[in-house]
Amino acid sequence: MKKLILLFVSLIIIVPVFARGDKQITLEDVWKNGTFTVKNVPGFNALKDGTHYTKTDQVGGDIQINMYSLADGKKIKTLFDNSRQTYQGGQIMVDDYLFSADEQKMLLFAESENIYRRSVLHKVYIYDLDSKEVSLLDENKVLHAAFNPAGDKVAFVKDNNLYYKDLGSGKVAAITTDGVRNKVINGNCDWVYEEEFEFTQAYQWSPDGHYIAYYRFDESAVREYTMAVYDSLYPTQYTFKYPKAGEDNSVVSIHLFDVHSRKSTPADIGSEKDQYIPRIKWASADKLCIYRMNRHQNKLEYLLANAADGSSTVAMTETNRYYIEINDNLTFLPDGQSFIFDSERDGYNHLYKWNWERQELVQLTKGAWNVDLVHGVDPVRKCVYYTAGVFSPLQRKFYSVDWNGKNNTCLTDEDGWHDIIPCEGYNYFLDRYSALNKVPVFTLISNKGKAVRVLEDNSELESRMKKYALGALKTLTLPGDNNTWLNAWMITPPDFDPAKKYPVLMYQYSGPNSQEVKDRFPLGNYFWHQLMAQKGYIVVCVDGTGTGGRGEEFKKKTYLQLGNLESNDQIAVARYLSKQPYVDAGRIGIWGWSFGGFMSATCILKGNDVFKTAVSVAPVTNWRFYDNIYTERYMRTPQENAAGYDNNAPEKMADKLEGNLLLIHGTADDNVHFQNAVMLTDALIKADKQFESEYYPNKNHGISGGITRLQLFRRITDYLLKNL
Repeated sequence: MKKLILLFVSLIIIVPVFARGDKQITLEDVWKNGTFTVKNVPGFNALKDGTHYTKTDQVGGDIQINMYSLADGKKIKTLFDNSRQTYQGGQIMVDDYLFSADEQKMLLFAESENIYRRSVLHKVYIYDLDSKEVSLLDENKVLHAAFNPAGDKVAFVKDNNLYYKDLGSGKVAAITTDGVRNKVINGNCDWVYEEEFEFTQAYQWSPDGHYIAYYRFDESAVREYTMAVYDSLYPTQYTFKYPKAGEDNSVVSIHLFDVHSRKSTPADIGSEKDQYIPRIKWASADKLCIYRMNRHQNKLEYLLANAADGSSTVAMTETNRYYIEINDNLTFLPDGQSFIFDSERDGYNHLYKWNWERQELVQLTKGAWNVDLVHGVDPVRKCVYYTAGVFSPLQRKFYSVDWNGKNNTCLTDEDGWHDIIPCEGYNYFLDRYSALNKVPVFTLISNKGKAVRVLEDNSELESRMKKYALGALKTLTLPGDNNTWLNAWMITPPDFDPAKKYPVLMYQYSGPNSQEVKDRFPLGNYFWHQLMAQKGYIVVCVDGTGTGGRGEEFKKKTYLQLGNLESNDQIAVARYLSKQPYVDAGRIGIWGWSFGGFMSATCILKGNDVFKTAVSVAPVTNWRFYDNIYTERYMRTPQENAAGYDNNAPEKMADKLEGNLLLIHGTADDNVHFQNAVMLTDALIKADKQFESEYYPNKNHGISGGITRLQLFRRITDYLLKNL
């Protein structure tokens, strides 16, 4: 492997830019017409034969699922055509599909209806590739339909209960019957698990299909949050369970259902009720791994439970003086006594192999860099495939390392960002490669990193961009608080003249372990930022203290004081920029969304001597109002850390407002509640401060749908042009 080189230097790194034309970007280009849409490879799915893949194609108004050759991309045949394979004479408008293990059947997902961020109701159809017959799984929309390993049964969740359908007999069996809305959930996550542990299907078939392991959430004690939905003469009151910081959680239990005996057995997860079970994963056909985590989220135990009787033992315990983040980078090995996992135990996120029988730990990767994602554990070649920012935190390259920690090899030479999708058998991978000024190219590569062929090169987008007057985009490092060098990117106006002075618009997210500064295309809100550059603004984005890619200590400095060090960095960067000869020091603004909205509001209040204008979209205004899993991970409870909550809350510093503030929120935001905007508004009024606000009826945290984004960014653009 190459010698590690960190890019934390104070020199500007100038990157070649796209060729420029003279066209001006419009808001309609960005938010309505899809002018700058990045193409991907929809529905890509490599088949188990190792030589073919399938993907979804739009043919006129019809939807097809076609099979192609991996080697040359030639179409082999059409597996499904919704103009031919219909249900009761009607076309199925397929949103997604899933093969059975033997690839002889498919689940077709249609009429998608989002509940929260990851939970989606679908009308689900079963399609038999041999007979070409289509049948309906259930008359109603359901959640989480999934085949068993044999492909003769399908499990699903409906009305908070877990079921499975025998495809031979057509009979449906209820695994649970006690599900009640806002009380008991089976097989699906409650709101806070879905949002913060980032999964929603809360059941898994065992490898042999003998068992189904599932979650049961008893949310009886969780307090309710109610939102008005303005849909009728008397608005509907939507009420759901939402545990805010310091409040009670669902009591979670894990159960093991025997498909043959039709009996459920509870797994032994201990007597403690105030804890988290952030994952379950089958270790073998008869052993289930259960992650057990304390409420402070600084102790994680891997339990191994016997499927037959639910008894469990602790296979490994991980502790951290701050907190432990949960992901899916754990895989059990065929020896039945070891697994590969990741940990920050040496200060950076690295891969390890643990044998619980021999109590033996082997570190597979090492260095002052982080492993990002595991993309496969190959039992044939006995290696792990992963992406990491080895030579720069701004980049991600693709690597493999043997199970003994040897032969750590880089498989992608190109500098930039590689997003990887593994193919069955790990003979091939789909590599979405882009760089700061390079559009994404989707390439099928071998497990040695050799390019097989390009599936999509986004040449149309690249050609279209050449017609527009785009500002120069570059990465650089800027001094934050206490002279900490921070990674940043900057867009300058297309006609930039260093002898002139320009207003600066700063953009950031700033949340723990987030990263906005990447050698990747496109960057956040890229084409709207280019529009602002065309209007004469320098746009700057800085990843401050607490963001990812730079090791544990940099990331976790913000522990117990969210918003403090992060805002100090943004304010320090603004002050540095104000001293540059090409910056108009009286016209520096900042904007952001969600955590970035929290930061924008905080910065204009704390940094009222340097920021003229801020736009705060869907912000947290006091972490007391946010959910407990996320907030307590970084802050502990308000009962333990009241000062940490209140000293850094925009709601508590409203009297410091001197500049221009635009506050934006959706009234149906189930994530960062509209309450946050209301409480800040109330505090600003009491402090006799003038500001502007915009609310979006019935819109959630994403504030989208129809022409909403166009209207939203027209509002933001006009506000900035007037006030910055």
